[in-house]
Amino acid sequence: MALHFSRIAPVTEELEIWSASDRNFSFVISNESRSGPGLHGQPGFVASWRPINRNRPAIRVGGSPFKTFAEAEQACEAMLVHLTN
Repeated sequence: MALHFSRIAPVTEELEIWSASDRNFSFVISNESRSGPGLHGQPGFVASWRPINRNRPAIRVGGSPFKTFAEAEQACEAMLVHLTN
């Protein structure tokens, strides 16, 4: 099972956000930093998920923020396996 993340085209290129969905779950990865342009938070790639068909806030994937996009992507895939088992 592999999620296919696509970059969300922001109004400004300063935001780095990717999304993917599968099996009624939506996943988002954002690149955050303490200062500068874009989203502010603990530096790294923050992954979150939520059910698509329910109006619920997103839940952060354990281990976020990750040092690399690939680590965040793998964590999302592991969470999808956990959610669908």
